[in-house]
Amino acid sequence: MLQTETKYGFIIVDENVIVNIVANVAKDCFGIVEMESKNASEEFWSLFKKNPYDKGVYVTFKDNEIFIDLHIMVSYGINIPAITESIIHKVTYTVEQVTGFTVGRTNVFVDSVSTR
Repeated sequence: MLQTETKYGFIIVDENVIVNIVANVAKDCFGIVEMESKNASEEFWSLFKKNPYDKGVYVTFKDNEIFIDLHIMVSYGINIPAITESIIHKVTYTVEQVTGFTVGRTNVFVDSVSTR
């Protein structure tokens, strides 16, 4: 969990809040077809989640910094380096603006390409 203290008290942000923010930003990014599961176990547990887009989002915290990993499927024919750079920028900017915490690193893993 992320934690900061103000003159009014403590602010504590849970991991699920960051995951939901990242998932909502990522689903609106151009070129992303869907989020990908990292392994079979996660694929099974994602069947029970409310938000299907958060299955490929992994968030960790270290020294009040946020580290984000995204596993995605992209559309065929797009420029993968350009689109992943755009996704990294948009996710990092939005998370920092919404939470007020620093994003240490955002990694995007292109796990597959859709020909649909």
